[in-house]
Amino acid sequence: MSGPHFRDHHLLLDEQAAQIFEMSDVIAERVRKIGGTTIRSIGHIARLQRLADNDHEYVGPKEMLLELQADNKALVTSLRAAHEVTDKANDYASTSLIEVWIDEAERRAWFLFEATR
Repeated sequence: MSGPHFRDHHLLLDEQAAQIFEMSDVIAERVRKIGGTTIRSIGHIARLQRLADNDHEYVGPKEMLLELQADNKALVTSLRAAHEVTDKANDYASTSLIEVWIDEAERRAWFLFEATR
């Protein structure tokens, strides 16, 4: 990230990254609580990855924020699909967590939208 809004964008992205990191820890704990296994390696992550990496040498601030907004919208779509599964399984704890994550991802997408207007 660079440009005249560097500090504001940096703080926004730090806040969002912390939220996503916290979510990933809760997901792993929930999976283990219900008897599942969690991701075991970088290669395992690569095989499961749904969002494309952006390895461009430079991405402009607005383009970066728009890409992150789209990624959060894609996450909402995936979370809604997961919500249907957990709801049908009567897994109330997972369903409740997913509802919070949907709200958080929608909020992140909204903040990114407003930052690019």
